Amino acid sequence: MAKGKRRVGEINAASMADIAFLLLCFFMMVTTMNTDTGLGRMLPPPVPEKVEDDTPPIRERNVFEILINSQNQLLVEGAPMQLRDLKDAAKNFILNPMNEAHLPEKEAKEISRVGVVLVTPKATISLQNDRGTQYQTYLAVQNELQKAYNELRNEFAKAYFGAPFDDLTSEEQDIIRKEVYPQRISEAEPRNVKGGK
Repeated sequence: MAKGKRRVGEINAASMADIAFLLLCFFMMVTTMNTDTGLGRMLPPPVPEKVEDDTPPIRERNVFEILINSQNQLLVEGAPMQLRDLKDAAKNFILNPMNEAHLPEKEAKEISRVGVVLVTPKATISLQNDRGTQYQTYLAVQNELQKAYNELRNEFAKAYFGAPFDDLTSEEQDIIRKEVYPQRISEAEPRNVKGGK
C-alpha cells in the first residue's frame, strides 16, 4: 500500500474578523493623542457690534510691527529683514538696553523677591500676515518671537535667581513671566498685502 500525502485540515477563519475588530477597539480606547503641538495663544472673545472705543492709544514707539507678505518675506518696522535676524531684533526691542527714544518706554517697577527693576511693560509685538503666507513661515516667525522671550527670561533668571529659567520654581517663573517679560503679541487678521516680485 502506497503512502499518500496527509491532508491538512482547514483553519476556521470565521472568527478572525471579530478578533481584528476587538483589537482595533482596544487600541482606539487605550491610545492617547499628543496634544502638546500647536500654538498656545489665547484669542480675545468676540467683540459686540457696538462698542465705544475707550482704550488708550498705544504709542508708536511701544509697537514692534512685523508684516509677512504672500512671498513669505518679512517687513519689520518698515524695513526688510531676514528671519534669522528677527529674534535679536525682537529682544532688542523688548529690552531697550540703551533706553532709546524710538524703543519702548522703560519704567522702574518693584518686583517681589527681586527689587526695583527697569521693565518695558507696554512693549507690544504686532504681527500681521497675508492670506497667501505659508503656514510654515508663520510658524517660523512665531518660533523666533518665542525664542526671544525665552532667552530674555532665561537671562533674567540667571542674573537675579542664579539659575536657568527652567530650574526655577513655578512662583519664580511666574514673577518673570508676568511681571518682567509678559508676552504681548498682537495678531491682526490676515489681509491681502501681496508683495514680493
